[in-house]
Amino acid sequence: MKDQIIAEQHNPGQLEKMYRADKALFKREFNALYPQLKDNALADFWNERLNYESNEIGWGTSKDLLFVIIASLLAGLIAKLPVLLSMEEDLFYQRNISFIVLPLLTGYFIWKNKLSAGKIAFIAVVTLVCVIFINSLPHVKKSDTLILSCIHLALFLWSVLGFAFVGDKSNNEEKRLGFLRYNGDLVVMTTLILIAGALMSGITVGLFSLIGFKIEKYYFDYVGIFGLAAAPIVGTYLTQTNPQLVGKVSPVIARIFSPLVLVMLVIYLSAIVYSGKDPYNDREFLLIFNVLLVGVMAIIFFSIAGDAKTTKSKAGLWILFLLSIVTVVLNGIALSAILFRISEWGITPNRAAVLGSNILILINLLLVTAQLFRILSKKTDKTAVGKVISFYLPVYCLWTIIVTFLFPLIFGFK
Repeated sequence: MKDQIIAEQHNPGQLEKMYRADKALFKREFNALYPQLKDNALADFWNERLNYESNEIGWGTSKDLLFVIIASLLAGLIAKLPVLLSMEEDLFYQRNISFIVLPLLTGYFIWKNKLSAGKIAFIAVVTLVCVIFINSLPHVKKSDTLILSCIHLALFLWSVLGFAFVGDKSNNEEKRLGFLRYNGDLVVMTTLILIAGALMSGITVGLFSLIGFKIEKYYFDYVGIFGLAAAPIVGTYLTQTNPQLVGKVSPVIARIFSPLVLVMLVIYLSAIVYSGKDPYNDREFLLIFNVLLVGVMAIIFFSIAGDAKTTKSKAGLWILFLLSIVTVVLNGIALSAILFRISEWGITPNRAAVLGSNILILINLLLVTAQLFRILSKKTDKTAVGKVISFYLPVYCLWTIIVTFLFPLIFGFK
């Protein structure tokens, strides 16, 4: 792409074709080349076009708004199905909570990316199979495979969302990293929306209580449920139509928390020695240990995927490298604890799921750590670590399929 841009730097038509063929790659390579092209008026124009950031909030088209409103209402209606159809709420939400928002977010990107009829049909069939499968599992009290299937179903539907987000460029690592950036931005935006909604709810309930109306139950049973269901959809819409809103916030948060998490983990690992607790014999401690592991890994990945600027400084790269090493140590402890528990008490669905997840995470972390070391040694460029992360994402998708659909059958629905 760089060679093509240089060759066609005076040809506006060809530059436009290259841009439309792969916008993300064109922008990245053009920005890297721009210092060499500053005397070119056409290059100055492209620099302004690619890097222009509006200070105003855009609300998209009327069709965009209509889609978001309808999707938000559908999410709320799905959430209220147990009441509308007189179903058992605990049973419904345990199995179907993933279908309240994720398929609608997938629908949003299907619409925005104008996916082909074949891909739309594939996504629809996969979603329908998921609905039928999870609701067909036998209702067994204290079923570990059912809980694992429900949890991993959400992760699988998240993978389907990524498939719709990437669109027609399934092998484009930039788009896959863009999906991780979108998730980071969505967490920030949805959190802000929920905080604002909580403040508004408190004020509304308080004002009505002052004049003698107790609306808490009605408000939270309807307005609150619809608001919670709509928050991720509205958050997605705002992040996609106004990337400048949180596009700079997420990388800053990651940059601030990466060194803090590194210090916390070093202190935490040292404190374990003196605490008397260990993940080998304490099941709850091992569970928290693994949750911590996944959280730290997410921080590393979002730091890398968030923005090129977050890994631009050598200090930032060193922090991510050291954080990756500490996380590998953390993963090694968790993995050894799982193997110990399996050798002592045998295999169970939970132990098998955690063992497989830890192995996949360890391999991924080792690959990322190796690439960060190569970057620090100047043996490769900064895009290498992003390629490793984007390449490995389908592996997690495959694991969610195994746990969701095969574990109940392998372990006899126990």
